[in-house]
Amino acid sequence: MNSDWSNIEIELIIADYFSMLKTELVGLPYNKTEHRRKLIPLLKNRSEGSIEFKHQNISAVLANLGQPFIRGYLPRKNYQRALEEKVFDYLIANSNIEEDFKVFADKEVVSPLSIQFEKLLVNPPKIEKVREPEISYGRSPIRINYLEMEQNNRKLGIRGEELVLSYEKWELNCIGKEKLANQIRWISLEEGDGAGFDILSKYGNGKDKYIEVKTTKLSKETPFYFTQNELLFSKSHSSDYHLFRLFNFEKDTRMFIKKGSFDLICNSIPVTYKGYF
Repeated sequence: MNSDWSNIEIELIIADYFSMLKTELVGLPYNKTEHRRKLIPLLKNRSEGSIEFKHQNISAVLANLGQPFIRGYLPRKNYQRALEEKVFDYLIANSNIEEDFKVFADKEVVSPLSIQFEKLLVNPPKIEKVREPEISYGRSPIRINYLEMEQNNRKLGIRGEELVLSYEKWELNCIGKEKLANQIRWISLEEGDGAGFDILSKYGNGKDKYIEVKTTKLSKETPFYFTQNELLFSKSHSSDYHLFRLFNFEKDTRMFIKKGSFDLICNSIPVTYKGYF
């Protein structure tokens, strides 16, 4: 059994991770396998699998901080505090990476050129029953949540909602429900963002179907953010409320769907509080 990772090993793998992340954020190609193999001689008998697992732990630290992470390394949350501290140290010493995070969040997006709706859906991620790591008070090295900022990128949101609107019409047309397809409404565009959902669609029997669309350029495990209004509406319409989560947008767009209220379909933690007198 390998010993715990030393501070030097952790610093080396963090530097390697951010080298890949910076390259990815500016849209340049790189080879993950090549990176892992170059790390092996610098570490203490670590396998490629253990290196990949540690990269996934780093993704989890960044996701927990509300920051972009490498698409191919899904966040694995059971990491040690020592890793989190070293990631913090790296971000403090390399504060210029925040410029890349901002470019990622603000990036202009276009609708995917061609989408095969029959291949768009994938299985949703499983809900992990793990304790959400606590971020030390006052220790977050980046004050802006760039994952939330990306989600609030209006152009990205519109492109995602456009795609879902087309998908719902396609699905109804496939079952011969053209009249129902023509009744679908884009609520967030027509009435604004206060309704608690984005699209009013239809089931095949004509019943209303409420859809909230969340879009990201990152992987399907990326955290998403919802308002209290969305939470309350999802609870009051739980049997007909759907989260449509678009991910890998632009590159290899895919989507999963989860039905039910937000408090049941995902783990959640409060990130904002209201003080009053």
